[in-house]
Amino acid sequence: EVQLVESGGGLVQAGESLRLSCVASGITFDDYTVGWFRQVPGKEREGVLCMNTRDGDTYYADSVKGRFAVSTDNAKSTMYLQMNNLKPEDTAMYTCAAVPGSWAGHYYCSPHITIVEYRGEGTQVTVSS
Repeated sequence: EVQLVESGGGLVQAGESLRLSCVASGITFDDYTVGWFRQVPGKEREGVLCMNTRDGDTYYADSVKGRFAVSTDNAKSTMYLQMNNLKPEDTAMYTCAAVPGSWAGHYYCSPHITIVEYRGEGTQVTVSS
C-alpha cells in the first residue's frame, strides 16, 4: 500500500520559513512527477510547485516563485518543500502528491486535470501578519 505522510506545518510569523516533509512508503520518487498543493476552505486546490523527477522540469506558481523550492531524497523516500519569506496569503492546508511517470510540471499543477495520484492527508501552515 502506498502512503504519503506530510509533516512540518505550523504557525509562523510573516517573513519566517518552514520546511515541509513528505515521507512515502511503498514508492520512491524517482520516475514520478511530484507536487505540493495547497487549499483553503471554500477554494479549489492550488498547485504550488510540481516537478518531474526524471528531467527536473519544475513548475512554480507565480505567487511562490523565488520563495519556495522542492527537493527529493530518494534514499529516504522523502520530498521537501522549503518555504521562505512566508506571507499570510500562504496560509493553507498543504498536501504532497505523486503520479507515476513523466509529466510536465505545469500540467500536473494545473487545475481540473483528471489523473490518478497518490496524495497525503496534509499539514496545516498558518502565517500570521
